[in-house]
Amino acid sequence: MSKTMNMNVDQDGIAVIEIDVQDRPMNVITADFADDFKNCVEEITKDEKIIGAVLTSAKNDFMAGADLKSMLPSLIGLGDASAMAERIIESHKLNRAMETCGKPFVAAINGTALGGGLEITLSCHYRIAADRNDAVLGLPEVMVGLLPGGGGTQRLPRIIGIQAALELMTQGKHLKPQKALAMGIVNELAPPDELLSKAKQWIIDGGKATQPWDTKGFKVPGGFDPNTKGTIQMFSVVNAMVAKNTNHNYPAPIAIVSSVYEGCQVPIDTGLEIEAKYFVGLLCDPVSGNMIRSLFNNKQSADKLRARPKGVDKHTVKTLGMLGAGMMGAGITLVSAQAGMKVYLLDSTQENAEKGKAYSEKYFQKSVALKKMTEEKKAAIMDNIIATTDYNDLKDCDLIIEAVFENREIKADVTQKTEAVIGEDIIFASNTSTLPISGLAESSSRPHNFIGMHFFSPVEKMPLVEMIMGEQSSDEALAKSLDYIQQIKKTPIVVNDSRGFFTSRVFSTSCNEANEMMREGVNPALIENAARHAGYPVGPFAVQDETTIDLSVKIHNQTKEDMGDDYKPMSSIEVMQKMYELGRLGKRFGKGFYEYPEGGKKFLWPGLSDIYPVNEQQPDIQEIKDRMMSVQALDAYRCLEENVLTSPDDGDIGSIFGWGFPPWTGGVFSYIDMVGLQNFVDRCDDYCDRFGERFKVPDSLRERAKNKEKFYS
Repeated sequence: MSKTMNMNVDQDGIAVIEIDVQDRPMNVITADFADDFKNCVEEITKDEKIIGAVLTSAKNDFMAGADLKSMLPSLIGLGDASAMAERIIESHKLNRAMETCGKPFVAAINGTALGGGLEITLSCHYRIAADRNDAVLGLPEVMVGLLPGGGGTQRLPRIIGIQAALELMTQGKHLKPQKALAMGIVNELAPPDELLSKAKQWIIDGGKATQPWDTKGFKVPGGFDPNTKGTIQMFSVVNAMVAKNTNHNYPAPIAIVSSVYEGCQVPIDTGLEIEAKYFVGLLCDPVSGNMIRSLFNNKQSADKLRARPKGVDKHTVKTLGMLGAGMMGAGITLVSAQAGMKVYLLDSTQENAEKGKAYSEKYFQKSVALKKMTEEKKAAIMDNIIATTDYNDLKDCDLIIEAVFENREIKADVTQKTEAVIGEDIIFASNTSTLPISGLAESSSRPHNFIGMHFFSPVEKMPLVEMIMGEQSSDEALAKSLDYIQQIKKTPIVVNDSRGFFTSRVFSTSCNEANEMMREGVNPALIENAARHAGYPVGPFAVQDETTIDLSVKIHNQTKEDMGDDYKPMSSIEVMQKMYELGRLGKRFGKGFYEYPEGGKKFLWPGLSDIYPVNEQQPDIQEIKDRMMSVQALDAYRCLEENVLTSPDDGDIGSIFGWGFPPWTGGVFSYIDMVGLQNFVDRCDDYCDRFGERFKVPDSLRERAKNKEKFYS
């Protein structure tokens, strides 16, 4: 019996191939799948009784694409680019055999089809998709640094035209079936229960067994002549957009454009060879390896709760107690209610609690307006959010999350009032960005049930949650908290307790570096642009305004109070204090490093140059990028050395999804590997001599460099 599919031939002579990859929640392309599918195509081709075939799935969705964990290592293991390209070209022959065998193949796409899964359907002669609003179709390979390597860069442009295909592939867009129909990616929609019968009927009605591109005189939809003015203009615009969106840090979009441009000028088989060449080129580029490791393999592993302690029963949160209805509490309430939980949203006044609930009302109303949610669904979710000031309402909660003001006394007060009414085994999680969890747990009568749960703002958009283990936090507390994070579909990392933990601590170092550069006389506009060109989502001055200078100074003051003479403030604290004294407290206050004119576009405050004069001679933009990225990577290593981080994996995931470290690097540790450990150490030594002790290299990292160790093989 096949491990990946079943094939049956009905009385009309139609073969139905049901993809069903064993031991996988969703179908993926494996080596076994390729072998089994080849056998099916050969049998259909040879058996004269079979008049055509329907390709569908036995699972809820069609197929997610290739299993990168198993397929890529075997491909890369060939060690030679030519051998890799030959392997890929060989794999293309299977889909070409299906296209040219003389019998019609129709794809009955019963749900989501992504990557290689969609590429298989593009090789079929006709495509019918189930009319399901929860299904998506797309070629998202660019998101992990690759291009669609199963023929996508050649077939999709030949089906829907070059411009539309490039937009989808270079951006990795997902489409609902209705949109895919409108664009011509699928030929027809059908109710799920009629999908198979309609697919069979298409074959019975004489569906053509020839692809358009195998027909004499075929032309790409919309036309494609590389020598015409229209084509030159189109590719000029596409290249400009790719450059703008990637700053040339990501080779995959560029390779997609090149593969389409070159491949669509020649017959399909030659085009597939061109695609294979570009695909291998990406595999040999460290950027794709970085992105696949961190954005695919390690993220998947984290989402599957690799850090969850064994021996603790699975825990489902049905009722959440949310302490604090401010921006963070309101966001956590939103995602929890969206996941089906009842939420008691508690604040000091009913007005504040209702205001926090209104945040969800406004968010879900937008979904209704966009027809992503029904009014009835919204009403059901909102009914599950109860705004309150009464701690007794928390007595039946399965989990408590505290997100009140970053003040020890306030946090201690709500902790004790909550523990007076909740069950003895209920986990209490504190959403704090900097205050050590072990210290906050001192106010708890059950510190083994006390844990840190650091969300990022805005909660509904940010995918990461940083779990912080206090000195007495139990495995049960961690396991139950991770189960909750999985319920709300976030990605967790687990760190040990320290001031600022991992993300807040390391994130702040690039802001400090930017402030130091400004003090040195570097133009703030150059610093902001360098950060964006490096791949950060926003510049360091803009992000300080977003998180507020007010908060940074308050954290500094609280830390100074807690640590006394042991406290060593960041080197540029003078800049923050100066801005604070000037009342420039950040975006929320209307002014900070930037001016925020009402109804206008923000711009850097001109007064910065009066305080910190700009030098006539400015540094190279690459050095500015290197300083910001290196200072973060170096401090991330210190976190690993100090056991705040327990693995480079969590450091990479946390840096990308927590504060936006450039994804093309794969994260802070992948970045060090990519630079080369010895090169990185040499660079930091140079910066230490020129800019200060914050670049001092730990002895253990120097030893790693000497031994030529890497964080990843």
